[in-house]
Amino acid sequence: MKGNFYENERVALFIDGANLYSAARSLGFDIDYRRLLKVFRDKGRLVRAYYYTALVEDQEYSPIRPLIDWLDYNGYTMVTKPTKEFTDAMGRRKIKGNMDIELAIDVLEMAEHLDHVVLFSGDGDFRRLVEAVQRKGLRVSVVSTIKSSPPMVADELRRQADDFIELSELAPLIARNPSERAPRPVGPHGDHAGEPPSEPLVRSA
Repeated sequence: MKGNFYENERVALFIDGANLYSAARSLGFDIDYRRLLKVFRDKGRLVRAYYYTALVEDQEYSPIRPLIDWLDYNGYTMVTKPTKEFTDAMGRRKIKGNMDIELAIDVLEMAEHLDHVVLFSGDGDFRRLVEAVQRKGLRVSVVSTIKSSPPMVADELRRQADDFIELSELAPLIARNPSERAPRPVGPHGDHAGEPPSEPLVRSA
């Protein structure tokens, strides 16, 4: 994996769930979140791994819930909020679930405790956030892909980052093995046996 990591630096992962899911699917693989954590634990002192996603309210069953429960029990800090439903100018029903503000606030609040921020997103709106964190003396790596069509990472974000980690090159280290057995559900008492669930079946906008 390309990217500069140092043994004793304090690292945190900030994962834009919907954006990473779309990038991985565009490259034709699912992410094994256990393997992903291990990769970055081996690279430095992993302080925290945040995962951001919006949830559709009033659904009897949400396809993303097994993933959220598994991540919550297996080393990730989950940040969720309900989606908002609205009708656009053409009368079409839309669902909005943007987590950019939550992610940006957490990065800025955690900055004094970190040396290196790893941002899993290609959203160009994060360029100013990356710039602000760099002014505090931190290094920022962005994980996304330019190999998809169209590329999932905004050019201005990629140029602002100290390092760009191409998701397709990371894939051999974090891809889920298609032959793995289905995971057992996570129980209320932290029974997290089995493999992590695959990515959500629905996306937040």
